Amino acid sequence: MDRICTHLDEVRPVVPGSEGCEECLALGDQWVHLRMCLSCGHVGCCDSSKNRHATRHFRRTEHPVAASHEPGETWAWCYADRLMLDAA
Repeated sequence: MDRICTHLDEVRPVVPGSEGCEECLALGDQWVHLRMCLSCGHVGCCDSSKNRHATRHFRRTEHPVAASHEPGETWAWCYADRLMLDAA
């Protein structure tokens, strides 16, 4: 049986809150592979980054679904269900 995301009702039509990882920019740090929270538009760096701000945002807010904020990528990830989604 395929697993389904149980948090799609928390996905909103949001715009990015920043052009880069909000916390990294505030620190003057570098970031890699951006993710945007689909509940509030927060932009954070992914787990490939040393700071893992996207995951920290989920842990702090419990906003479950983030989409890739990289050109040409249309997938999303549900942190709560640990499941990849097609965000197209």
